[in-house]
Amino acid sequence: MLALLNHRQNLNRRWNDATARERRLALLAVFILSLTFTYAGPAWLQTIPTWLTFPVSEFVGKWLTYFARESTLLGIPVQSITRGLAEAVDKPIEATVTLISTGWFQGNGLNRVQSTPPLSWFAVTGALCLLAYRLDKHRLLITVFIGLMFLVVFGLWKNAMVTLASVLVSIVLTVILGSAIGILAFKRPKIEALVRAIMNVLQTLPIFAYLIPTLLLFGYGPAAALIATVAYALPPMVHNCVLGLKSVPDELVEMGHISGCTPKQLLWRIQFPTAIKYVAVGLNQATMMTLNMVIIASMIGAGGLGFDVLTALRKLDIGSGLEAGIGIVALAVVLDRLTQAWARQAAQGRKRQSNEKPIGLIMIAWLVLASLTAYFVSPLQSWPSAWTVSTAEFWNGLVTWMNVALFDTLEKFRGFLLLEIMRPFRDFLAVTPWSAVILVIGWVAFLTGGRITAAYTVALMMFIVVTGYWLPAMNSVYLMTLSVLLALLIGFPLGVWLAKYPRLSSPANLVLDTLQTLPTLVYILPAVMLFRIGDVSAIIAIFLYALAPAVRYSMIAIQHAPASRLEVAQITGCTRWQTFLHIRLPAAAKTLILGINQTVMMAFSMLVIAALVGTKDLGQQVLIALNRNIVGQGIVAGLCVAALALMLDALLKAAAKKVDVES
Repeated sequence: MLALLNHRQNLNRRWNDATARERRLALLAVFILSLTFTYAGPAWLQTIPTWLTFPVSEFVGKWLTYFARESTLLGIPVQSITRGLAEAVDKPIEATVTLISTGWFQGNGLNRVQSTPPLSWFAVTGALCLLAYRLDKHRLLITVFIGLMFLVVFGLWKNAMVTLASVLVSIVLTVILGSAIGILAFKRPKIEALVRAIMNVLQTLPIFAYLIPTLLLFGYGPAAALIATVAYALPPMVHNCVLGLKSVPDELVEMGHISGCTPKQLLWRIQFPTAIKYVAVGLNQATMMTLNMVIIASMIGAGGLGFDVLTALRKLDIGSGLEAGIGIVALAVVLDRLTQAWARQAAQGRKRQSNEKPIGLIMIAWLVLASLTAYFVSPLQSWPSAWTVSTAEFWNGLVTWMNVALFDTLEKFRGFLLLEIMRPFRDFLAVTPWSAVILVIGWVAFLTGGRITAAYTVALMMFIVVTGYWLPAMNSVYLMTLSVLLALLIGFPLGVWLAKYPRLSSPANLVLDTLQTLPTLVYILPAVMLFRIGDVSAIIAIFLYALAPAVRYSMIAIQHAPASRLEVAQITGCTRWQTFLHIRLPAAAKTLILGINQTVMMAFSMLVIAALVGTKDLGQQVLIALNRNIVGQGIVAGLCVAALALMLDALLKAAAKKVDVES
């Protein structure tokens, strides 16, 4: 034993005495030998053996089914609690939908008649325009007016109000619950790490994975959709609340203690008001995530514009689907611009002037006056159907024309992508030994982040192995890799080009902001129009959704190169290309890696939505589980997507940290 210990100490001494180059060569030799062994070694290193997989999804499904149907909590059946909660959640949704979409009815069956109409389009549009004017004057007012009038003129108002009702109720619950969790995490540092870890996992779970357990626990309908929406939108609210409370200056806290504030007074009169600018940013992010999720949640009974898009996709009625999709875009832009304007005001600390009337009272007064006016002037209550406009025939005609006139060109391009790039890469991943893939990932993680990062990433990949979802996971990797590479190959050069022209920054950011506010479902429509259902459409949709952060981060990275280094390059006579290659690019490396990380995370958000067009990856497993109500399969497949996302996130963050240290 003593001899073995001495031998180990001698090896450690020799390793420490070796040069960095010798260490790298030794590690490379070990890596090559290990990789060779995975290909030439036992068969179980190449194909996952049955003894290495476990029925995790069956166990999770049985446990959740038992918990939802048979277990009790304090002597009360869990099913009674969840269904009671669903009924309670239904009340505010029904009330909001009644108020702004359907109105009040009397009687039953054929005798059911409307006794009181809902708030008219004239009243709601005017109220939101008043709010827009108060927040950002004429510019925002025009944007809000155009977006809402699009919904009116195209006959989408009623379904848009159903979607808006779900968004409003979801946002209220998200703000309340997210603020409560954020305050608790801030007050109790011991549980902050746990809360952060849970929120990180929730943020990486695919959208459909939220629908499966809520469907089991709360049944089919708007209540289940609302609860899934709140869970999906919660992480940014919690993260921003904790960040805001932590950013409160110590001087303010000390001043509160000196003035004799109780902990409750300190929180609500000093800390939370100071952190409101971060909370406002969280509200904006949560609003967009809520709108995105509400549309997907139409699959389990949420209704609204999302249901129109899904119905059109199933019928391949591209015209109607695209029209409803543009309606979603209009509603998303309105909500995004309003919450962004409020966030800016909160960040600037703007307060109501003494001569300004409270905007809430003004909006209520307008709603009363407008409703009375609309009661006597019917077109102001409900836009006449004879005045509505539809472009569905135009879009369907365009699709038909493209299928006839551009069929050969599109088919050649589609065939080239499938046969020359996509399928070879997919087949390569399918036949590569699982142990070799994990070894390569572990090796890269070790080089970028050290032992802890390597162990973490290998553990995440082994989770996919033991659950039996390796092949669908490799299909997800194949779709993700090609989509992200395409986004980076187009986005980075475009961002670098835009960075050269400062006057283009403002319009470019406006376009990028708009692209990032579009719900994921909207991106599927143009892809299906051009390339029909299949992997090509999925990659195009993922690429379009992930393009915006690639462009934005490359713009920021190139624009913020250190001025001192640029001056040195100019003095020494460097050419523009030399300055870019040796000054701007190294200085931008960290930001570019963060841009890759954000691009990857956006692509993962779109991955499962792309399953609607017929992919065979983890997203398809989640979608099948949702359609067949197979709880365990859906949750475990969703966790495998989260494992891939967390693994890539860890690798890219470690790479960014390493670049920062080296620079």
